[in-house]
Amino acid sequence: MKTGYVYIMSNKLRTVLYIGVTNSVERRALEHKAGVGSKFCNRFQCYYLVFYEDFQDITGAIEREKQMKLWKREWKENLIRQNNPEMIDLAAEWYTEAQIAELKESTVR
Repeated sequence: MKTGYVYIMSNKLRTVLYIGVTNSVERRALEHKAGVGSKFCNRFQCYYLVFYEDFQDITGAIEREKQMKLWKREWKENLIRQNNPEMIDLAAEWYTEAQIAELKESTVR
């Protein structure tokens, strides 16, 4: 079975929370940072990965995503802060600026 992830992206001031699901959190975080694949995240500049959970299969991740999207904001923030008290960008050191720029450029063409 395929691995799945549910993740939360946020903006610089942590005022917007975006919940998504993917089979590769590394690839998806890079896409968000490059402004690719989510008009919502690009519009609200949700370029910071503040939370993710992994699942043995994508079905479990999808179920968790649906559950979390029904939550109050306070519950989401509590979940994030349990694992990431400072709400830092967990993917901050995963990519270089050149990698982000390269992906951004390749989608513009």
